[in-house]
Formats: sequence, C-alpha cells, structure tokens
Amino acid sequence: MKLFLTGYMGSGKSYIGKILARELSIPFIDLDDQIVKMQGTTIPDIFKERGEIFFRKLETEVLKDILENKNSMVVALGGGTPCYGSNLDLIKNDIQSRIIYLKASVNFLTERLYAEKDSRPVISHLDQKGDLEDFIRKHLFERSYYYLQANQIINVEEKLPGLIVEEIMRDLQ
Repeated sequence: MKLFLTGYMGSGKSYIGKILARELSIPFIDLDDQIVKMQGTTIPDIFKERGEIFFRKLETEVLKDILENKNSMVVALGGGTPCYGSNLDLIKNDIQSRIIYLKASVNFLTERLYAEKDSRPVISHLDQKGDLEDFIRKHLFERSYYYLQANQIINVEEKLPGLIVEEIMRDLQ
C-alpha cells in the first residue's frame, strides 16, 4: 500500500507523513527531498536556475519511480504534484495507492506560510500578507479540482497531528 498525502504547501504533508509512516511501520518519502537528492541542489535553486517546468518534469520522474516500487510507503507530494501533467492519473491508476488530501483554508495557510515564505520558492517574492492570501486563494481554486479527487479528505485545522493521523488510520481499516 502506498499512501500519498496531498494538499497545498503548509498543510502538513511532510510532518503528518512522518508520523503516519512511523505508526504504520513503513518508510516515509518526501517527493521534494527525493528531487533534492537526485539533483544535488535545493528546490529554490532548481526553480531559479532551471525553472518550474524542469522541476515539474523531475517531479513526474520521481513519482513514476515511487509507483514502480512495490513496497508500502507514505509519500508526501509537493503541493502542485497532482496538478501537473498526468501525475494524478498515475497515482489513481495504481491499485496499491491511496490519496489523502490534507485540507486547510486560505486564512490558515496564509498565517502558516507568511512566516516561512522566504524558504518557499513559489511564494518568496510576495512581501505583503494580502498578496500571499490572494496567491493562495487563486491556487486553491485552481487546484481544488485535483485535490478533491482524493480517496480521503481530512481537515487539518485546529487538530493536533496525532488526531489527524488517527483519522487517516481509521479510514484505512
């Protein structure tokens, strides 16, 4: 079984993924971390030097490698992964895979991301909180079509990580 965590940046995919993997005693993979290892450079540098399209192609390559692996694992996708090319279909067509959407509101994500925007290449140029909020609102609108195709949708706001993991695991039984 492969559990793919999806959702907008800042929704807790990596954090929740690590806890979930530990609870299930299976490996955790962060798609972005795999790309960093493969390229030997940071995501912001990949964006700056090669651009988003190059990054998205790498993302698809790594995703395909993960899907070919027959082992169980928890995978944190990048926020845009399911929205690019055929990535969502690749996951949905894999009978061992399940997609879990960690859902959060624009306000929640704005508050969470504003403090760490400099480390996020897609939003690092947004200096005003209002601009960040507008950016997130636009992206959530565009991406909701993809996110809402998940097998399970978990609202992550006002919940401790352990409760989120419990909700995910309860639905797996």
